[in-house]
Amino acid sequence: MTDSPRRVPASRAGATPAGRRRLRRTLASAAVDLFAANGYEATTVDEIAAAAGIGRRTFFRYFDAKDDVLFANHDEIVAEMEEVFASADPRRDPVEVACAAVSLVLDSYAADLEVSLKRFDLTRTVPSLRDKEVATVDRYQRVLARYLQARFEEQGEEAASLRAAVIAAAIAAANNHVLRRWLRSGGKGDIAASATEAFALVFDAFRQRDAAVEGEEKTVVAVMTTATPLSKVIAELSAALRDGDDRPPR
Repeated sequence: MTDSPRRVPASRAGATPAGRRRLRRTLASAAVDLFAANGYEATTVDEIAAAAGIGRRTFFRYFDAKDDVLFANHDEIVAEMEEVFASADPRRDPVEVACAAVSLVLDSYAADLEVSLKRFDLTRTVPSLRDKEVATVDRYQRVLARYLQARFEEQGEEAASLRAAVIAAAIAAANNHVLRRWLRSGGKGDIAASATEAFALVFDAFRQRDAAVEGEEKTVVAVMTTATPLSKVIAELSAALRDGDDRPPR
């Protein structure tokens, strides 16, 4: 296949980190438009590359397959989260830091609303893209859990791994709840305000407390289904931590 004149030579495409980010986003925008117009299955890598003004070989320098292109900024967000962790004040509550880091996901969606809405529609109708989205969310959650566990271990917590996993799952659930509600609304409303409210609930449930003030420290393990409303999850966890109620959420 011969490159058309408007394509970017491979030596120039993504020559700098900023250039690589721009090209990845250009590819994502081109792909989502083609998927929406022609259908995911009917769209080829060659068509995506042509729409972005590059060749097929350049496309595969950035992505292994066409389903990867819709989540083009995934690695960038993970890297930015790691930067938040590395630069955080060690005196700051780890749960607060983790909430701040995952809010970068929401910022990314809000920064390109048109692509975000089209991607949301596609992930609801194309099984392979829905699976890709689930894997993406799972990676964010694992990044959060790894950071939290390291912080808890530094503080000498015996149940560091368990506590980190539970809190990371709660943060991811809050993030997903806010994001999906916002996308279903067509991007209407203040996503930042909604996120602040949701993360405040998580922080209130799991923040570190001074044992001398609060009394004996408690560990709460909750078992629930994924269908449990986020508000009920957070409310019952908060009540258990405040009042010592160790009953599992209903």
